Amino acid sequence: MSNPFKPTAGRIPPVLVGRKNIIADFEYALEDGPGAPGRLMFLTGARGVGKTVMLDVLGDKAKNLGWTVINETAESGFTDRLMEQLRSIGKDTDVVSYDMPKTSVEAGGYKASLDLGKINFDNRQRQTLSLRRAFTKQLDMVEKQGKGLLVTLDEVQSSSLDEMRSLSVAMQHLIREHRNVAFLFAGLPNAVGEVLDDKVITFLQRAEREHLGAVDNGDVLKSFDEIFGTGKHASMDVLIELTKATHGYPFMIQLVGYWAWRCSDQNGHSDRVSIDDAEEGIGMAKTKLGDMVHAQALKGLPAQTINYLLAMSLDDDVSRTGDVARRMERSPQFANIYRMRLVDEDIIEPAGRGFVRFKLPYLRDYLREHAAFLQMRGNVEEL
Repeated sequence: MSNPFKPTAGRIPPVLVGRKNIIADFEYALEDGPGAPGRLMFLTGARGVGKTVMLDVLGDKAKNLGWTVINETAESGFTDRLMEQLRSIGKDTDVVSYDMPKTSVEAGGYKASLDLGKINFDNRQRQTLSLRRAFTKQLDMVEKQGKGLLVTLDEVQSSSLDEMRSLSVAMQHLIREHRNVAFLFAGLPNAVGEVLDDKVITFLQRAEREHLGAVDNGDVLKSFDEIFGTGKHASMDVLIELTKATHGYPFMIQLVGYWAWRCSDQNGHSDRVSIDDAEEGIGMAKTKLGDMVHAQALKGLPAQTINYLLAMSLDDDVSRTGDVARRMERSPQFANIYRMRLVDEDIIEPAGRGFVRFKLPYLRDYLREHAAFLQMRGNVEEL
């Protein structure tokens, strides 16, 4: 049989591990009706924890109930793309102005007509009004059938604040009007935090927040046992070895499973996964994780933030924050700025007072292997 593991970004895995409560809460919110808190939700977490996957899974749950689902990514122009998708179902046009009604006045026995003229809206007002109108028209259609509308927005970021403000205002009116609508957002913790800190978007601060972290090892082991059992025999020792290698990191679960299965095929083991297959697969999974996740996670970080990580990588376990600052040749207060950013990004985590540790699995190994390149890149950026 073909390899059941598919470690592709955003691809729904064959078994969704450790997210049952989030799915159950969302399904309950859809059935509970307008106003249910789970209908407005932010999904956050580090790269590779399955944010996009969760948006797709929850979208499928809504589709199963007959809902219309629109998926978008929060890149520049996403509000226009949203309206385009909404209009593809029914005709609509932008709201650019409003003609005030004519009226008449009487005074001293005289009667006169008064033309109040036209109100022209600025770009943001037009965007908000057009969004609200497009949503309303679509909801008028689906609600007649007893259904609803779900919008998912991936990769939320502060660079799209103006459009997020327009969407937030439109959403607020729809929810106040008890429309059968739901909104799901996903993004990196720091990016979501910057959006929610905006003084204009206070409405979104009341959204449910689900932080996607590591999956329990027991759930991972059960998942491996179930999937490998469909096509290849794997002993409990092999399953435990594979489980430990994932560190509960969702994308690593797919990578480890995929490469263990593939290595067993390459080694001529069509019906089983040996311990050698597992170890070879784990090695390949670590390499791919570095290329697909670690490199991307470090790509947008300032040089001093990367230096903080490089200083941490010298330790074999937890790092003392004072030692990290000394290695950076910076004051503890200065180094703490970068520590806080890395914690917000879900790359490292506190490990007791005055200590930190890596949160992304195998990041220490990646940093050690690429330290020279990363240091050189940092030096160039500071020129």
